[in-house]
Amino acid sequence: MQKIRNIAVIAHVDHGKTTLVDGLLEQSGTFGAHEHHDERAMDSNALEKERGITILSKNTAIRYKDYKINIIDTPGHADFGGEVERVLKMVDGVLVLVDAYEGVMPQTKFVVKKMLALGKKPIVVINKIDKPSAEPDRVVDEMFDLFAAMDATEDQLDFPVIYAAARDGIAKLDMSEPDGNFECIFETILKEIPEPDGDRENPVQAQVFTLDYDNYVGKIGISRIFNGKIKKGSNIVLAKADGEFVKGRITKLIGFHGLNRMEIEEAEAGDIVAFAGLETVDVGDSICDPNNPTPLDPMHIEEPTLSVVFSVNDSPLAGTEGKHVTSNKIKDRLEAEMKTNVAMRFEVIGEGKFKVSGRGELQITILAENMRREGFEFGISRPEVIVKEIEGVKCEPFEHLVIDVPEEFGGTVIERLGKRKAEMKSMIPMGEGFQRIEFEIPARSLIGFRGQFLTDTKGEGIMNHSFLDFRPFSGTVESRQYGALISMEDGVTLAYSLFNLQDRGVLFVGPQEKVYEGMVVGEHSRSNDLAVNPIKGKAQSNVRSSGADEAIKLVPPRNNSLERALEWIEDDELLEITPLNIRIRKRYLTETERKRHARK
Repeated sequence: MQKIRNIAVIAHVDHGKTTLVDGLLEQSGTFGAHEHHDERAMDSNALEKERGITILSKNTAIRYKDYKINIIDTPGHADFGGEVERVLKMVDGVLVLVDAYEGVMPQTKFVVKKMLALGKKPIVVINKIDKPSAEPDRVVDEMFDLFAAMDATEDQLDFPVIYAAARDGIAKLDMSEPDGNFECIFETILKEIPEPDGDRENPVQAQVFTLDYDNYVGKIGISRIFNGKIKKGSNIVLAKADGEFVKGRITKLIGFHGLNRMEIEEAEAGDIVAFAGLETVDVGDSICDPNNPTPLDPMHIEEPTLSVVFSVNDSPLAGTEGKHVTSNKIKDRLEAEMKTNVAMRFEVIGEGKFKVSGRGELQITILAENMRREGFEFGISRPEVIVKEIEGVKCEPFEHLVIDVPEEFGGTVIERLGKRKAEMKSMIPMGEGFQRIEFEIPARSLIGFRGQFLTDTKGEGIMNHSFLDFRPFSGTVESRQYGALISMEDGVTLAYSLFNLQDRGVLFVGPQEKVYEGMVVGEHSRSNDLAVNPIKGKAQSNVRSSGADEAIKLVPPRNNSLERALEWIEDDELLEITPLNIRIRKRYLTETERKRHARK
């Protein structure tokens, strides 16, 4: 039997999971002296590198002494919570990371709740102890209170604590000790995390917890072997969630070591491997022995809470910037996404229109951002929450919202959230002039709130939220306060006309940009929409005037990122997304059409 330990690293977003895994890879000697690797090496996709967040859970394996430790790095963002839940079923213990200043955050509570319910053994790592404002002792107490409040067992409450600064490769078991390296983390894992159950002599049983896709071999299932051994080329039975059995053969077996994947001949109980050869494989499917198929329990995957409509771009500038613009191309791309992304759903709802549902705005904007980088051009509607009927009552998703704000802005934020049907649950001073306020709020009230929140707190506020449950519908919610400035002409913007428009509100376009009738060129300073002409030039005459040579001073336009624009738009507006630009437009481009639909 191989000596194996399986652990997952879980934490709130930005508490240092990927950086810790970097340190474990480095200090275990997994990277050779000649190998160069990037910072946060596990975040391999371009968007993860840019944003500094983990989007997809990834696994790696390290060797320490004569043990193999399989480590799964999980995302910390609430939108990818479903990913974390599946990963926890595959491991025998968990490293829970907490920031030494921020302490317990919404996502910490979410992942700890899942972990305790599955009966996993935790090791608590207090990270970032090198921060000047760090209070490790307070955070340990917070963690103990959290475990106790969530009905942890005696064994789980007796968790070991490691103090670390993962970025610098420092760890120690007691704050009074001198700084050491990660050896104490490896030793604690070997001592505290139980060995995997299961026996290599039993009939084979494995479960797929995440999917990958390769253009050469097709779908790849990454799975944990609970019993028996799997050989390359062996015949197996795939047990689907609906009870169907599909016969198949494993054409390729892949093992992990560091950041590399290598082909292996066989693997046995307790290990985490990837395999190819089964096109119909899905997350939660079991791989069983054809002579004695005993499937494992199928996995529960959390329901989506938000949906948007992807549509073919039909603006006057359609097809001028993108490579893939037809509905067939968009449909194929969305279908390919659904092959590996189990937390999202998609359905065709009309000619060139596709409804995509996910766990949150971030998850949907990441899909949109990836598509635009691949050369797609399309339109997106405003996000809507998914409303369910439970026992005859109309219910909507509610979120647990935690905000950290400077004390002087607390009142403003509470007032804003009150108008959005939020219910305040607690308020705690955090030291250094900050306070933490917790709310329960309908998910749709958070759409479009982030921009307003950052303005109200002068950019110093931090907000985090995670899904709570479905509750009865809470009535109408206040939305955007300001109207839009809408172009009434097609053409190219001129500095002269923009100079005269900037008193009307905040502009989204600069000079020499293409605009068309019905495109939103700015935010009006009042609550109504206003049609404006951004392409009017200065009338020239041969009579001298005193103000002829006055310099035109333009305020730089507001640069709308994908998330910011998606939060800003209202129901009668769309986002036009191309590889080069993100434009906001009205659904109906001409003034007469808009009036006609408003009357309806």
